[in-house]
Amino acid sequence: MEKLSRRERQIMDVLYERSRATAAEILAALPDPPSYSAIRALIKVLEDKGHVKHQEDGPRYVFTPSVPRAKARRSAVKHLLQTFFDDSAGEAVASLLGLSAGKLKPEELDKIEELIARARKEQKS
Repeated sequence: MEKLSRRERQIMDVLYERSRATAAEILAALPDPPSYSAIRALIKVLEDKGHVKHQEDGPRYVFTPSVPRAKARRSAVKHLLQTFFDDSAGEAVASLLGLSAGKLKPEELDKIEELIARARKEQKS
């Protein structure tokens, strides 16, 4: 998957949150929005990259994500790992825990422990 700019990610966030939206709705949902024509151009770029598709609804286009959020998330995390953590998931997790260790909810800690236990079990297999 191609990398997304900050503004492209913001547009995708709106589409994932709403599941479908017009260019005007996307524009209204963005912080510090650019012009309407800039939004249309960015949506076209996202269509060309394969992230967005559209359907005609009378005189307007309605846009939807064409990439499932989970797949986009994996691609973004992979890029983050490669760029900032030398492809080390352990370094990334350590960094995240260092930032938010005191803020984690008990259920989040339980999930992390479960994932670690599962990873250890898979290594032994």
